[in-house]
Amino acid sequence: MIYFGYTNNKGYIMTTTISSWGNSQGLRFPKNIMKELNLSIGDKMNIVIENKKIVLEPIKKQREVYNINDLVKQLPADYKVYEEFDTKSGKEEW
Repeated sequence: MIYFGYTNNKGYIMTTTISSWGNSQGLRFPKNIMKELNLSIGDKMNIVIENKKIVLEPIKKQREVYNINDLVKQLPADYKVYEEFDTKSGKEEW
């Protein structure tokens, strides 16, 4: 068993168990911890060992910010927007 220490302003410690998934081992994190730390499934984490303790640090990557006007300027000059509907799939009225 591993003890996962999590401290916020209120401070608390949670206990969890290392589980097996196929040939790998892993820990499950409660939803409230994922939400508070803004973590999602698939996020990458650094694992650091400090003083015989495991420290997990999220790797936060900056999301690129796009400007819609700059993106539109990159469209070819002859680009035409169109929609194609060849069959009804429900109760649409045309």
